[in-house]
Amino acid sequence: MSQSILKEIKNGVAILTLNRPEVFNSFNREMALGLQDELSACAKDASVRAIVLTGSGRAFCAGQDLKEVTDPNLNPGFKKILEEHYNPIITTIRTIEKPIVAAVNGVAAGAGANIALACDIVIAHEKVSFIQAFSKIGLVPDSAGTFFLPRLIGFGKASALMMLGDKVSATEAERIGMIYKVTSLEEFEDVVTSTAETLAQMPTKALGMTKRLLNESMNNTLAEQLNFESKLQIEAAQSEDYAEGVDAFVNKRKPEFKGR
Repeated sequence: MSQSILKEIKNGVAILTLNRPEVFNSFNREMALGLQDELSACAKDASVRAIVLTGSGRAFCAGQDLKEVTDPNLNPGFKKILEEHYNPIITTIRTIEKPIVAAVNGVAAGAGANIALACDIVIAHEKVSFIQAFSKIGLVPDSAGTFFLPRLIGFGKASALMMLGDKVSATEAERIGMIYKVTSLEEFEDVVTSTAETLAQMPTKALGMTKRLLNESMNNTLAEQLNFESKLQIEAAQSEDYAEGVDAFVNKRKPEFKGR
């Protein structure tokens, strides 16, 4: 396993930590490929029922390591960076049928911000900021920022943030619907742990189907979405977790879901 990605599994939760704190966890090729590998491993591991993505040190992720793209001996070129690094990361985050919590522990800038926004649930503490930093250096937003951000906060607000490169506090991000929750610095780790462990105890198969439905809703017509809901609801109703949930409800006990 790459040392630029740390992994810990506890109580059904895989914690993946971006680990290049000396450069605010900015991505180089090693870290990008390492994150892809660890996400894919989590997808296949039945013991993992929820994932937390966070950063080490003072930052969540500052986006691309510009030293890599400006070093003539290292520069893989933007085509390779996007097609082999960021695009596969975003695709995996959205297609892995397990809930992913972005635990934003520090600044999230550029691709780092957009990777967080692609996750299912985003939690940040009050000292955090989000920055669409691309315009500051003459680039355009990538890592699906132009896809998710307008859908989260509206076209006009997203356009302004991307063009002006304004810094958005976690408190403001929660207010405008960019993220799920902002916490105090002191409560941050407890809230992330509680949220992830709650997700890990829920019916994983149904959560994965919910994720599929949300993905399809981005482009489906109403009729198409209703049909897809019907198809997946019929499938969900055949799961062991549904049977357990109904039995627990009828007998007034807490369900013990297995993710099957």
